[in-house]
Amino acid sequence: MRKPFYQFLFTFAIILALFNSSQSIIKADTGNEVFVIKLEGTVEKGLSQYIKKAISEAKSNNVSQIVLEIDTLGGEVEAALEIADSLRASDIPITAFINKRAISAGAYIALNADDIYMAPGSKIGSAAIITGDGNAADDKSQSLWLAEMKEAAEHNGRDPKFALAMVDKEIDLPEYGAAKGDLLTLETKQAKDVGYSEGTVENIHELLEQKKLSTDAITYADEGLAVKIARFLTNPVVVPILLSIGSLGLVAELYSPGFGLPGLTGLTSLLLFFYGHYVAGLAGMEAIVFFVLGIAFIVAELFVPGGILGVLGFVSIVASLYIASGNVMNMTISLLIAFVIAIVASILLVKVFGKRMKLFNKFILRDSTNTKSGYVSNKSRNDLIGKEGTALTILRPSGTALIIDERVDVVSEGTYIEKGQKIKVVKVEGSRIVVREI
Repeated sequence: MRKPFYQFLFTFAIILALFNSSQSIIKADTGNEVFVIKLEGTVEKGLSQYIKKAISEAKSNNVSQIVLEIDTLGGEVEAALEIADSLRASDIPITAFINKRAISAGAYIALNADDIYMAPGSKIGSAAIITGDGNAADDKSQSLWLAEMKEAAEHNGRDPKFALAMVDKEIDLPEYGAAKGDLLTLETKQAKDVGYSEGTVENIHELLEQKKLSTDAITYADEGLAVKIARFLTNPVVVPILLSIGSLGLVAELYSPGFGLPGLTGLTSLLLFFYGHYVAGLAGMEAIVFFVLGIAFIVAELFVPGGILGVLGFVSIVASLYIASGNVMNMTISLLIAFVIAIVASILLVKVFGKRMKLFNKFILRDSTNTKSGYVSNKSRNDLIGKEGTALTILRPSGTALIIDERVDVVSEGTYIEKGQKIKVVKVEGSRIVVREI
């Protein structure tokens, strides 16, 4: 079973190399006037950190204009709030270019830009806040989101009623296709008419021409492979999958001899979890240190009984996951899913497949002296039943008798038998030989 272990070390070495090579993720040529950052796919923490680093890189390269090209159906509210904070904190003017869709969190992000341009056929709106299971959020969250949308619209002098209509179904705007009970989604012309778009352009070059900026000095932010992987690994849907695979692999490894494929799979999943959150800027080395300490405590518990080290190890590992995640609710849900899968897997392995934990074989004595294994507590003397002999001692009621030339410890049925009297074996109960006087 050494080969899988070496494969794990190889995988670990590759991930360590990625850790060390993933810090510089955005390249810009000094002196370029326009810096284009693409905001695509799900809005999540990885994207938030990427945009924050991109804006910082643009500032260090003296860029005069940032264009945020948006095409998203939304995502995490917390990540959207972080992106909005980065946009507002920027000293460089930021233009949102909606190329197809700025839905939900995407609409909120676009409203926080200094100005908005849209490609033909694009849409902005439908920004109701929902929970991970698709239901409407609680009143507290709804109230906060309404306030954020209103402030985002007013920040750049836009009429807030349209931003509120994107969130609140009770606002009645039938002339824009959002009668009471429907969320507002503005098409290109509608957005321009209500002041939610400065103009309609085919592409970024046309946008720059309208803003009277040079089209010859454009730099596109490059996520790079590491950031793309990190964004995928920090996706709210992927995180519980990684933790579930990790817990499932480690549980299966406990029931397997040596270190094999299940353990390799489980540890690799956990390493990928930390790698994604580290590259995305969500986790520092402290999360990894907590995780390693947790593993060390659990291993030490095998040699130092008492339970304290095991509890400390478990708490340390869970703490490392929360530190890396940065989102208590999402991590709690992910861990619950992983724990349920681990428990179900353990039950199936024990009850259905009859597996036992191989890890503890060296610490737990499993041998037993049972009849099935060939162990007997005494030799059966059923062969003496019906045989006659002589009492060598007085039986009161126990004593010694001579039966077929063999001295045997016997017991009478309760009567007193003199020495030398003839006796007969009437019953054998284990090691107890019962006799009767003839």
